[in-house]
Amino acid sequence: MALPVSDVERFEASRPRLEAIAYRLLGSASEAEDAVQETYLRWQAADVARVEVPEAWLTKVLTNLCLNQLTSARARRETYVGQWLPEPLLAGDPMLGPADTAEQRESVSFAVLTLLERLTPGERAVYVLREAFGYPHREIAAILDLTEAASQQVFHRAKRHVAEGRTRTEVDGAAARRVVEEFLAAATSGRTEPLVRLLTADAVSIGDGGGKVPARAKAFEGARAVATFMRGLFKPGKAKRALAGGTVAVHVDTANGDPAVVAVVDGRVIGVMCLEVTPEGIAGFRNQVNPDKLERATRRWAAADHGEPLFHAF
Repeated sequence: MALPVSDVERFEASRPRLEAIAYRLLGSASEAEDAVQETYLRWQAADVARVEVPEAWLTKVLTNLCLNQLTSARARRETYVGQWLPEPLLAGDPMLGPADTAEQRESVSFAVLTLLERLTPGERAVYVLREAFGYPHREIAAILDLTEAASQQVFHRAKRHVAEGRTRTEVDGAAARRVVEEFLAAATSGRTEPLVRLLTADAVSIGDGGGKVPARAKAFEGARAVATFMRGLFKPGKAKRALAGGTVAVHVDTANGDPAVVAVVDGRVIGVMCLEVTPEGIAGFRNQVNPDKLERATRRWAAADHGEPLFHAF
């Protein structure tokens, strides 16, 4: 039976928040969309008139759907080809969710989303609901069927795990562009030393090709190893152009709040490289080239005014 217009509108008003929660929980925009759609179907089948607090009801249903998804996702990722990285969201994507505080902005960064993979599904849910959306522990406890004290304990444990693996400083848009431009100038110089000077000694580069695009299964570790890889990555070659499907337009943008390099061929995003910037230098590169995880980025790219590319590669 079709829902009354008012109930549909009530759900649609909650959709952006639900998608932002689901994305942080799953690290996948497509899976987040599916989880929110399934939540809508549950809403459609429910006796809505008896739902006292629709926001709480929807959040509970969505979170539990995501927890089930996370459990099965862990099994799938054990057989995933190469490194697994989250699906990037370009600047302005509503799925990025709230960005009023440093904690909210950090919770959607590529580095933190990657670290969240180390948490149990329950820890991840508590962390996301508390850190990114400010839910009080009383409400989190009701959503996850915990005691309030247990929610507090889980949150502190999850936050400690994330903090142990995290070194990040926020940079404004102009500073981010300068960092990326400086990196690209060094990467295309044909020399390794300028790149080494930009990196921290323990810099890491990770790539996710999903078995569909060549990407090294093991991360590059250390400034010199990363610099050598980057120098080779940006070295022109006919084989690279053929693999990319044409001339690559290289743009400077942000993805998940991080400064990023976006590679585009004929309007199709073929790669997003997020840079993790610290006061000591660039500490990490997370390179998403799996085409399955770039479909939303391509749609967002087509709908946005992104200006001229910094240069054309290959």
